[in-house]
Amino acid sequence: MSSSWLSSFEVLEDTKPHDMSLPAFVVSTTRGFLPRMDPITTLPPEFEAVENLLQRMPVRTLSGAAGLLASGELGDAVLRELPDLSEQVEKYRENLPVMTALYRDYSFLASAFLLEPCHMRFIKGEPYGLGRSFLPAQLSRPIVRCAELAGFKPFMEYAGSYALFNYRLENPDAGLEYSNLRLIRAFEHGLDPTSSEAGFVLVHIDMVKNSGPLVHGTMSCFRDLANAGGLSGPQQRKAFNEGLRTIVGAMRKVNAVMETMWMKSKPRSYTSFRTFIFGITSQSMFPDGVVYEGVNDGKPMSFRGESGANDTMIPLLDNFLQIPMPDTPLTEILKDFREYRPSKHRQFLAEVKKHGELFRLKEYALALDLRGNSRIIPEADEESELVKESRILWLQALDQVRDFRWRHWCFAREYILKQTSHPTATGGSPIVTWLPNQLQAVMEEMISISKTIGGGSGGMELGPVHRDMMELVERQHDTLRKEVDKYCQERGVGTK
Repeated sequence: MSSSWLSSFEVLEDTKPHDMSLPAFVVSTTRGFLPRMDPITTLPPEFEAVENLLQRMPVRTLSGAAGLLASGELGDAVLRELPDLSEQVEKYRENLPVMTALYRDYSFLASAFLLEPCHMRFIKGEPYGLGRSFLPAQLSRPIVRCAELAGFKPFMEYAGSYALFNYRLENPDAGLEYSNLRLIRAFEHGLDPTSSEAGFVLVHIDMVKNSGPLVHGTMSCFRDLANAGGLSGPQQRKAFNEGLRTIVGAMRKVNAVMETMWMKSKPRSYTSFRTFIFGITSQSMFPDGVVYEGVNDGKPMSFRGESGANDTMIPLLDNFLQIPMPDTPLTEILKDFREYRPSKHRQFLAEVKKHGELFRLKEYALALDLRGNSRIIPEADEESELVKESRILWLQALDQVRDFRWRHWCFAREYILKQTSHPTATGGSPIVTWLPNQLQAVMEEMISISKTIGGGSGGMELGPVHRDMMELVERQHDTLRKEVDKYCQERGVGTK
């Protein structure tokens, strides 16, 4: 698909899975934001010591036997058995999928090494206490180099490590069906596909499997908005609506898969493997950061932890739909999270934001004038029904973002707030207030648009689908405010 309107950024159809010179993560209309090929499962032979430690690391290994993390022996094993393989890393610098696999595996070892003491306290029912404040050279030097070459931070990330580059196919011929997915690496019981740890990660992969049509719909809308084919006004609008319909359909599938999390990863099990996916930034376990031995002149470094908030699907819609976010410290955290995703994903998000504003995407979709007011369109006009369709599809796309963020808030409430008093999420955001910051923003945007376009009454009324949707938004907006106030009072935190 041509993407010349996106400056120099290329969105692929053919992801060239056998080309080892390309990054593991691109953006495509076929695989969306998944890696462009199935992840590499086994490291090159030079890294046998890393592979051996990783296979012995989980609380419960693939054989079912207790692993090193079950008894707190991983740290000693790393120091005793793992050589500095930095020079071996350089052999694969031109092979970016292998480099991403090395990054993934070193990040698993690094997080386990740093957070192992916290896990051992947690299983005794004690507070997390302090993690290890240094990363030995045999971990620090390779992970920094792998991250540099593969395009990540030198700490565990959602896409390149914990989730999207961490699955294998049990049967290569069965494809990405959920029942065919297995984890490559795990901390607790995740090598058992029925475990809550496996479910937590694999549901995310199953969700992102639907991101190809999301990218395709986005590209279609921009192509039709540019109208290089010289379509008539009604033809252009009709084609644009098809792109919006593709986006809404893709997000309905994403949200339907997201709902399966309740069954596949149990709320009471989450906190037991969650310990290992915390970051350094804003966490009590690392008050002074972490010294990466032999790196950064011995000065402590700090990185955010793995978080589903680093996924690219919802940020794509935030940019495409131009959802205004409040000017708060919580929104600054959202911006910081954008740095923790593959470079091609970051570039794509920036291009979508830039061209959405350049092409006045929102104004076209909603038929707004230059002042942001609804244009008067005679009911007899050929475009009238097509504009109504654009408006309801735009609101439905926003509603899918609301649905996603509402469910994410429900997960936070049931999996975290009701299970632990720890005040921050794995990525370092405030657990009570951060998700509501974005959820309130999308609901307020829906309410504002509905009023602007007069969707509830008059000649451009959008009908019962719109009415039911907005009634739910109003109810959830009020419910969310009450729930946030309740948890803030219970935990003694501010709402901003």
